[in-house]
Amino acid sequence: MDADLIHKALANPLRREILAWLKAPEGFPHAHAAFAGGVPLSAIQARSGLSQSTVSAHIASMIEAGLLVPTRVGSFLLLSRNEEVIAAFVRQMARGL
Repeated sequence: MDADLIHKALANPLRREILAWLKAPEGFPHAHAAFAGGVPLSAIQARSGLSQSTVSAHIASMIEAGLLVPTRVGSFLLLSRNEEVIAAFVRQMARGL
């Protein structure tokens, strides 16, 4: 776990919002129902209202930090939270602050 990368990823409000969305994936529109392996990138992009390239850049930062787990299923990129990394980061923050 790279705490610096996680801090950098969490510095952006949209990235924190995406993590919150993925915590409760049933909040995505019915047409973008969550798959067993996560939520399609296209559903996140649609919910954000931002361009595909902007959302992809944010997602790439979160994957690099280890906050998201990408799973490719056919042409879909499914995303889910990496609960182990998130929990380890929270524990480290609780000990250090």
